[in-house]
Amino acid sequence: MSNGPGELTTWVRPVVKALRQTLGNDRSLLRISVVLSPCPHATGKEDAIAKSYPEVDRVQAAEDFLPFLLWGKTAENWDWHPKGVVLFLGGDQFFPVVISKRLGYRSVVYAEWDARWYRWIDHFGVMKPDIIAQVPKNYAHKFTIVGDLMAEIRGLQVNKGLQVAGSQVNQELQVTQGLKVTGSQIASLTEDTLEHSTEVIALLPGSKPAKLAQGVPLSLAIAEHIHRARPQTRFVIPVAPTIDLKTLAKFANRDHNPIINKTGWSEAQLIYKVDNDSVINPGLQVNRLQVNGLQVNGLQVNGLQVTGSNSDNLPYRNAKGEQPPNLQPANLQPANLQPANLQPANLQPANLQPANLQPANLQPANLRLFLKTPSGLCVELWQSFPAYELLSQCCLCLTTVGANTAELGSLAVPMIVLLPTQQLDAMRAWDGLPGLLVKLPGVGSSLAKVINWLVLGQKRLFAWPNIWAKREIVPELVGKLEPLEVAQLALDYLEHPEKLSEMRSHLKSVRGKPGAAQTLAQLVKQELQKDVM
Repeated sequence: MSNGPGELTTWVRPVVKALRQTLGNDRSLLRISVVLSPCPHATGKEDAIAKSYPEVDRVQAAEDFLPFLLWGKTAENWDWHPKGVVLFLGGDQFFPVVISKRLGYRSVVYAEWDARWYRWIDHFGVMKPDIIAQVPKNYAHKFTIVGDLMAEIRGLQVNKGLQVAGSQVNQELQVTQGLKVTGSQIASLTEDTLEHSTEVIALLPGSKPAKLAQGVPLSLAIAEHIHRARPQTRFVIPVAPTIDLKTLAKFANRDHNPIINKTGWSEAQLIYKVDNDSVINPGLQVNRLQVNGLQVNGLQVNGLQVTGSNSDNLPYRNAKGEQPPNLQPANLQPANLQPANLQPANLQPANLQPANLQPANLQPANLRLFLKTPSGLCVELWQSFPAYELLSQCCLCLTTVGANTAELGSLAVPMIVLLPTQQLDAMRAWDGLPGLLVKLPGVGSSLAKVINWLVLGQKRLFAWPNIWAKREIVPELVGKLEPLEVAQLALDYLEHPEKLSEMRSHLKSVRGKPGAAQTLAQLVKQELQKDVM
C-alpha cells in the first residue's frame, strides 16, 4: 500500500526491488500488487509510475480505493492468494489494519516518524529507535529498526525506459507537429558528457500546477541573474514523469501563465537541439534539411516510413503497412528521389543521398531539449527518471518544498528552498482538513489565502532536512521573493564552497544508512512464513 509520488519513487521502488531479490521472480509463487490510497500531493499519474516498475504485477489507482477499503472490491475484480502480507509504504496507518483483516493477511508497516495501531499491526519496521521508545513495552517485540528508506535512493539506477501515461521518458518522445523519435535515450548524450568539474545547478520548481505557475518563471529569473555573474554555470530542470514538456513550457509562457506579467519574472521557449547547433522548432529542421513528410528510422512524417540501419536494404511502407510499388528500395536511388515525389520542393535529390539518411545523422541521442530565455540562457530539460545521477553531481539546487527536499537531503545535495507567496492562494498542497478545505469549489481560493497566511505566520520549518534536524540546516526563503536577492544568496554559496561542504555534512548527519529496503523485505518474508491468525 502506498499513496503519493514521493512515496512511490523513494519507498516503493527500492522495496519492490528488494522483495524480488529476497523472495524470487517466480510470478506464480509471488505476486506484488500495489494498491494506492488518496494523497493531497497526488498528480493523478501515480498508478502509471507504479506500473512502470518491472517488479510489480498489478496496480490499482487511488480513485478505486474507497470500494476496496469498505467492501474489499477491486476495480478489476482481483483474485487473491490464500496467504500474503499487506506492506504499508505511505498513507494512513489505519488502512493496513482494515485491509489485512479483510484479506486474512499479515501486516507490516514502515514507520518513519511514529507508529499507530500497534495493537492490530503484526510488525513495524521503523527508521529510528526513538519510535520504539514511544510505544508500551509489551508491544516492543513487534518493532524492528530497519533504517532509512530514503537513503536507498543513493544506490538506485536510473530507469531509462519509463513511460507514464502519455509522458514518454526516453523510450518514445513526442516532440512537435508529428515528429516521433522511437527507441531514444534523449539524456544519454548529456549524461555521458557531463563533466564532474562542470558547475551544475538544478532547478526543481515542483510537479503540480500550483507550484509550477510560480516556480518555473521564478527559478528561470534566478538562473538568469546567476548566469550573468557566472556564465560557466549550467542549469538543468529534472522533469517529473507526470509532466509533459508542452505543459511545462506553458508555465514559462506569459500568454498562458499570468504570474509572469504580474511579477515580471522570466519567460522561456521550448527548443530542441541536434548536435548543439541545429534548433528544432515546429517545422523541424535537421542538418539544414527541411523535413515535412519523411520518416527516417522511426520519425513519422506525412505517411512515409523509412526504418532500419542500412539505407541499401530498407523496407518502405505506408501508414497501412502496404509497400507501394513506387516505394521499392530499388526505386529509391538518389536519382529517383525527385522533388515531385517528396514534397516539399526543397527536398532536393542532392540533399537525400543515402549517406545523409543514415541513422548516425539522426540519432535520437543527439536530440536535447531546453527552455531558452530571451537573454539566451538555455536550461536543459533532463528526462531520465529518477534523476539521482544528475542531482548527485549538482553543486546546488533551487527547489520548492515537498518530497524533493527529502530526496535531495538523502543525496546530501546542497539546496535553497523557495516558498514564494506572490500568489498566496496557489499553495494548496496541505495535508488533512486544510488540504480538503482549500480544494472546495468557489471558496477554496479564499480559504487557501487564510490558511496559508496562518501557516506561514507560525514560522514553521518546511524542508524535510530541516524538519529532521529540528533546525534550519538548509536555507528556507519564504515570502515575496525577488530573483536578484535569491541569486545573490546562491552566488555567495558558489563563491564560498566551504559553505556548501558544511551543508552537505549537515545533510549526511540527519539521515540513516542504506539497507532499509532489504531489511524490510526480510520482515515480509518472516511474516509470510508465519501461520495466518
